[in-house]
Amino acid sequence: MLAAMPPPSTTPPNQGEPPIGGTPGNVAPSPVVRDRGDACPGALRLHTADDGRLARLRLPGGILTNRQVEALAVAAERYGDGHLGITSRGNAELRGIGDHCGNGLAELLRHTALLPSERHERIRNIVASPLAGLDGHGHGSLHPWLRELDALLCAQDWTTALSGRFLFALDDGRGDVTGLGGDVTLVAQGDGVALVRTGAAAPLRVAATDAPRAALAAARAFLAAADAAGTGAWRVRELPPGHEVDLAAALAHAGIPAEPAPVRPVLRTPPAPAPRPGIAAGPDGTYAVLAAPVLGRLTSTQLRALAGPGGEIRITPWRGFVVPGFDERGARRRLGELGDAGFITEPGSPWSGVGACTGRPGCAKALADVRRDALPGTGGLPAADALPVYWSGCERRCGHPHGDWVDVTATAGGRYTVTARSGTEERQLPYREGELADTIARARGGRR
Repeated sequence: MLAAMPPPSTTPPNQGEPPIGGTPGNVAPSPVVRDRGDACPGALRLHTADDGRLARLRLPGGILTNRQVEALAVAAERYGDGHLGITSRGNAELRGIGDHCGNGLAELLRHTALLPSERHERIRNIVASPLAGLDGHGHGSLHPWLRELDALLCAQDWTTALSGRFLFALDDGRGDVTGLGGDVTLVAQGDGVALVRTGAAAPLRVAATDAPRAALAAARAFLAAADAAGTGAWRVRELPPGHEVDLAAALAHAGIPAEPAPVRPVLRTPPAPAPRPGIAAGPDGTYAVLAAPVLGRLTSTQLRALAGPGGEIRITPWRGFVVPGFDERGARRRLGELGDAGFITEPGSPWSGVGACTGRPGCAKALADVRRDALPGTGGLPAADALPVYWSGCERRCGHPHGDWVDVTATAGGRYTVTARSGTEERQLPYREGELADTIARARGGRR
């Protein structure tokens, strides 16, 4: 069975995304009013951090060809600090970029089809079920949806008005990405049917062949609602009451037949677990290898080790990798090689479920070196069913997981707060000096 892959992070400052503060879970404060444009970094719009400039590359569905894997390894060595960071949307980040390296990086990305449209590069945020079409679960491959939706986004002038944080989620029916906070979510249902929804609203049923166009129409309807609200909303959840997205009208205007979904569709059930490190067998006799870099960051050498016989790798929204195309013997051999290379290959690893933001010294706003403090053993309890624990250098909690998690946040006083977050509830755990590790372990074991 497949369960959760660890959700570590290298995500940089939120660039204006609302902090969680005292708000439990992933619920943003309300109302949200934006008085400026979105400054989310991209491949061309670089963010300046304490450790150099940062580029974020959008990778729809997290899919990379072997040639693109090599290009990113070269980019990390030639223009960055030799590492690649993985985000919670299956995108990639390069850090430590020199002040005069942006043009060279952009040219390299163009030559490997990683920058198909310079005007649209920041809005190509699409997560997808990483095992779709590989393990016999769900309703087949999502590649056709990914290709069509990406092409539609890049073909329209108006889509550039979307925020660099606006998220499309494509689920093959297993329910693994439905809980990732997508602004527009598509779910395959089989028999040529798909569900589409915006934010947490009730979904509608459309023909599967219409799903990418339905997602595009939903995004346009969001922009109309945001314009009418006048609050500068970047995400569907930020729209004020009375300015909800009129999805039914948007689909009708686009000529897409739609009807209400059943009372209990996949979108209203608890999210399915993410894939665990290891091996996934497919019904056609092929195997996929699943591994994750420690704290979501890997060297260029480790990146090259991922290139597989299937010609592609998939980055997951849980900062892991899926490498398809093996026979069973080859899959087990590659898994062992990745373990030797420093990847997480077993759910019982001390790093399993442990994540951290960039922290000091890379982020000026961080109050602690959280990546050092998140060393194996600090959080304890590496059981596969333990809650993920996420170390944040400040109250913004950049890159924190979705769902239930243990929030370890640095404070100005040189200590951490430990909070168990579950749905819309949170519980802070006090601790005495020297008891931080035990407190985190106790919180991680609190899953119900």
